[in-house]
Amino acid sequence: ICEFDNSRDSESEESEEENSAEMNMIWILSRRFQLSVPKLASRRQVVQELLSDLLQVSRSLFSDSFFPVLEPVIGVGSACEGWSPHKEEDIVYCMFVPLKPPPGHAFHLEPDTVGEMPQTSMRVRVELVCTCAGEQPNQNILCFLHHSEEELKRNQVTSLLHTLCTGPYLDGEKIALWFQTFVISAWSVVPQSRHYSMKVLPSCRSCKMKLMKSSGRCLFVEMVFSVQQGDSDIFLSSQPTEAQFPPSTTWLESYAVAEAKFFRHVAMQAPPHSCHLKCLRLCARLLEGSGLSIYALKTTVMHLLTLIPLSEWQHRYLLMRMDDTMRYLRCCLEEKHLKHFFFGNEDMPEEISLPPDFKEAQPLNLFQNLAQDPAAQTEVLKEFDEL
Repeated sequence: ICEFDNSRDSESEESEEENSAEMNMIWILSRRFQLSVPKLASRRQVVQELLSDLLQVSRSLFSDSFFPVLEPVIGVGSACEGWSPHKEEDIVYCMFVPLKPPPGHAFHLEPDTVGEMPQTSMRVRVELVCTCAGEQPNQNILCFLHHSEEELKRNQVTSLLHTLCTGPYLDGEKIALWFQTFVISAWSVVPQSRHYSMKVLPSCRSCKMKLMKSSGRCLFVEMVFSVQQGDSDIFLSSQPTEAQFPPSTTWLESYAVAEAKFFRHVAMQAPPHSCHLKCLRLCARLLEGSGLSIYALKTTVMHLLTLIPLSEWQHRYLLMRMDDTMRYLRCCLEEKHLKHFFFGNEDMPEEISLPPDFKEAQPLNLFQNLAQDPAAQTEVLKEFDEL
């Protein structure tokens, strides 16, 4: 019995030493890489309040015009999801600004057959609609379809088709320029102008702002214009990726809103101090400089969050979850196949609204380029193993 007790004591001591070593490793990694979530959250709130005030000014300024209706902003991207892999000074707070058609107009989404984009692309056709009929016709708006051209010129500002469209299609570059001009002219009106100086940075299809405090601290904000697909969480984005630069009337399908919603769902279901965001941050920093995209890593973690019970994402399991993430990712690299999270996924939370065809669709392969280029796969695997 004494020997058994001594054995148990010895095992207990070894277990404590292992736990201590693991916690020490977690502390070292956290100190080296972690940007605290509270900082991200508080700065995100500052950005959202600023943009809310700006949009309030825009509604007053453009109330009698036929520019797109700017809906409340939606925070997207890693900084708004709470796990940005970037250093504090490099973080960009990205916000989607959904566009709705103004009175007398309608948006129709059409597949873009002009360009050959690897990502799903569409064009937003703007049509004039009759405002004569209806339960409560607006007496202040002349119908673009049924009033004479002379009457419209004399009494009403021009339609959206003649301002921010190219032909019948909504033009992302024209919208960006229009909004950038508005921001510059309206800045002095918003309360935040007392605390920050603001500079609009060059951007063709979004509005990028640098906010500077007197202390020298900066906040970078990017407003991306978007059009919702039906009532779903899938949007069309005005901002192309770095590798793609389609015509200004081409809008690319974006899953950023659905991704942000997924991470909010996980945060509500996960145990306190869940390690999933820290796992993402640390793995992203470890993969820095490799040929692997951050999006592939994020997709991997999203899959694991539906495969591994959320109770197993407590902070003390951080190193295990990091190991799972890297092993899963390497397996996908070997097989040259990583499933897109939002297509044909039976584990999708009910709160996320997807277009009907997404549920039945064959999952897209995010590693399709590796399947078509064995040399690229060999190189990525080599880099991964070195890391």
